Amino acid sequence: MFTVAALYHFTPCPDPAALKPPLEALCRAHGVTGTLLLAPEGINGTIAGSRAGIDAALAHIRALPGCADLVHKESAAADQPFGKLKVRLKREIVTMGQPDVNPRAGTGHYVAPQDWNALIEAPDVAVIDTRNSYEVAIGSFDGAIDPGTASFRDFPAWWAANKHRFHNKRIAMFCTGGIRCEKSTNYLLGQGVEEVYHLRGGILKYLEEVPEADSRWHGACFVFDNRVSVEHGLREGPHVLCHACRRPLCPADRAHPDFEQGVACHHCATETTEADKARFRERQRQIALARTRGLRHLGGDAASATR
Repeated sequence: MFTVAALYHFTPCPDPAALKPPLEALCRAHGVTGTLLLAPEGINGTIAGSRAGIDAALAHIRALPGCADLVHKESAAADQPFGKLKVRLKREIVTMGQPDVNPRAGTGHYVAPQDWNALIEAPDVAVIDTRNSYEVAIGSFDGAIDPGTASFRDFPAWWAANKHRFHNKRIAMFCTGGIRCEKSTNYLLGQGVEEVYHLRGGILKYLEEVPEADSRWHGACFVFDNRVSVEHGLREGPHVLCHACRRPLCPADRAHPDFEQGVACHHCATETTEADKARFRERQRQIALARTRGLRHLGGDAASATR
């Protein structure tokens, strides 16, 4: 089994480029894969590896300036969920495109997973899913509002167009691991919303700690690795990615006439040209060929191909 650690931490980082080489070297030395983002506002990412490798990586990150109290979330995967390690420099660790947003200056009220159900069932609370539409499509909480956004950058415009719907409402927000809500709740506070709440630890912590019998969650939670989705107890879900459009597909989606492994699904069959599809078919042929030779093709997703 591989240990998967999801983490983020907002802290001033005046020279993220200086942190990249030693962090990258440490992770490679311990066989840790995944993605870590470094920006002037902090660090964000999901990594996977052996227990010892993840412990070493987390110890290194917590030794960075301002990161001693970093909190992470863990799950497990039967197969390596990442093909390689990427440590990248970014302008933001989660891109909202709002320069005045600063989670260190204040966020919404944190709500523990055990207290979340009572909050979202209150009649004066509007529950907003801050994730992207393709994530919402495979699972969400009872009664949650889907902004229909294609990226987190779209959220401020959606709020501007819809804020009149939430007059005299308390706002409860949630996302996968909590990082988007750090920014979205700070943004709403800056827009004059008085009572804003968000789920501590995000959906992942809720699915880990709240018994399925008591859950107000339906479906699966999209995750950004080869597992594609997780369900209650953080067990791996049934979804795979369409290699053409990167949207998650459930078993019924793969039975659709438009589905062709590695080439198209019912979401994107009309979005690509025949030349695109021919290129995707050749890529899929190379992936299959590599698999027969016991190799891993860089363009492939072994987990998606077999689940």
